[in-house]
Amino acid sequence: MATLTQKSKMKEAQSIKVSGSEAVILSLMEEGVDTIFGYPGGAIMPVYDSLYHYRDKVNHILVRHEQGAAHAAQGYARVSGKVGVCFATSGPGATNLITGIADAQIDSTPIVCITGQVPAHLLGTDAFQESDVLSISMPVTKWSFQVTTPEEIPYAIARAFYIAKSGRPGPVLVDITKNAQFGQLDFKYEKCEKIRSYHPYPPIDSKKIEEAANLINKAKKPYILAGHGILLSGAQEELKQFAEKTGIPVANTLLGLSAFPTDHPLNVGFLGMHGNYGSNVKTNQCDVLIAVGMRFDDRVTGDSNKYAKQAKVIHIEIDHAEIDKIIQTDVAINADAKQALKELIKSVNSNTHKNWVQEFRDCDKIEFEKVIKKDLYPEGDQIKMGEVVRLVNEIADGEAVLVTDVGQHQMVASRYYKFKYPNTNITSGGLGTMGFALPAAMGAQVGEKNRQVIAVIGDGGFQMTIQELGTIFQYNIPVKIIVLNNNFLGMVRQWQQLFFEKRYSFTEMTNPDFIKIADGYSIKANRISERKDLQGAIKEMYDHNGPYLLEVKVETEENVFPMVPSGDSVANIRLS
Repeated sequence: MATLTQKSKMKEAQSIKVSGSEAVILSLMEEGVDTIFGYPGGAIMPVYDSLYHYRDKVNHILVRHEQGAAHAAQGYARVSGKVGVCFATSGPGATNLITGIADAQIDSTPIVCITGQVPAHLLGTDAFQESDVLSISMPVTKWSFQVTTPEEIPYAIARAFYIAKSGRPGPVLVDITKNAQFGQLDFKYEKCEKIRSYHPYPPIDSKKIEEAANLINKAKKPYILAGHGILLSGAQEELKQFAEKTGIPVANTLLGLSAFPTDHPLNVGFLGMHGNYGSNVKTNQCDVLIAVGMRFDDRVTGDSNKYAKQAKVIHIEIDHAEIDKIIQTDVAINADAKQALKELIKSVNSNTHKNWVQEFRDCDKIEFEKVIKKDLYPEGDQIKMGEVVRLVNEIADGEAVLVTDVGQHQMVASRYYKFKYPNTNITSGGLGTMGFALPAAMGAQVGEKNRQVIAVIGDGGFQMTIQELGTIFQYNIPVKIIVLNNNFLGMVRQWQQLFFEKRYSFTEMTNPDFIKIADGYSIKANRISERKDLQGAIKEMYDHNGPYLLEVKVETEENVFPMVPSGDSVANIRLS
């Protein structure tokens, strides 16, 4: 085992003799890793044994399920801007990571997953807890690599970090056989800065910038769609400058929320199936559509054959595979969003589009009267999800990181929470993973200690990863958890009501006593069902020093509107 003194001499000696398992830890330390989420097991036990000697240098969070490790690493990565790291053993440990890996892939979240594997001579023999995790993970990773000799470990980890964080980020898996962990090597670490045939940052085509600027300068009704790529490239300031110079209204995708301040006068709302009325219908009325760091997901476009047919489309996207995949472009800028916007800012004219922006505001008035007023200031006896989010926002003053699970509560929270700062919206977008929020919230709180993390979760998704209350308890992670309990799988029930003649087929839930469960984990908890108690309960939760669970009994059959019916045109968005 290399001592700290030996490690300090590594720069001078260039290499030291260590085991493969210690090389894993030293490699992670060279990449600046300070936190690992994981669950030990037989095939990765040597790595854990080496980690024991570095526990004062690297923080390890013992999750209660490997899926929780992957989601926690995602939450950590999304708020910190670093690469999230998780460990799992072979077989079921590795396969339990797959849901989190797939979620990270489609939402472009950089995580490095390190799994143990049976010894190399047993590969392919169906040995105990052997699974072909490379083949299983390949469709949902940027890169998967199996290490079978100790000498490969620094090489593999250096490349894993470079690939995970460069270009369009994503998950990487490194599978390490047990013999490689036990073997010895002369350890020398060189960070990866280039890989042949891998070009993560395409050069900007100045001609395309000029073409885009010409379209923008001539436009009467231009419209910016801001996606997750803004946050991934750190382009939020460039987006603000670009919008303010041109006077163009900006709408955000689900994952693009927090890329542009909610209260900015040019922010016209949230795109998608349950997004704002104006931001959806005006898509089919603009003359130039500027999509930045987004991939035209079907939840944004609805029927793509009826999407923005009247508009010239400019698409700024770092991943060439996303360009012209769903929506045909007139000007394709295959580049990093930050760099492309910097160049565009130089080329576009200063302008205002007051009448065009006012059209969105007119839509806002319609939506407020028909939807928002009823959600935020309801008159009935039952608590509505929207008023819970409104009070959370008022008490937190937009300072908190919001983590949402998947379902009705996700759409309501995304609509009504006021995002002031970048990377304060953490949710599962493309994969729509129920169970995401609780582990992601604890990972986000570990990654962002200076900001309160609030998880808003439905009663269905909460029970999918409820065991992570044990992790929160063990490490006293001060995340605040709001369970909006309607005793239904709410989003599925809404569809059953609207499109399946109220045949509520297996969507009603008989839930346990969440307060007793929280008490079993020594987590302070409270349940409310009356409006008069709501504000005080949220304030108590927010001010509490430590983790807190607040269960709110909300309207049982509440529906979320506006809504674009699946496969319909965004122009046909329903307000009721």
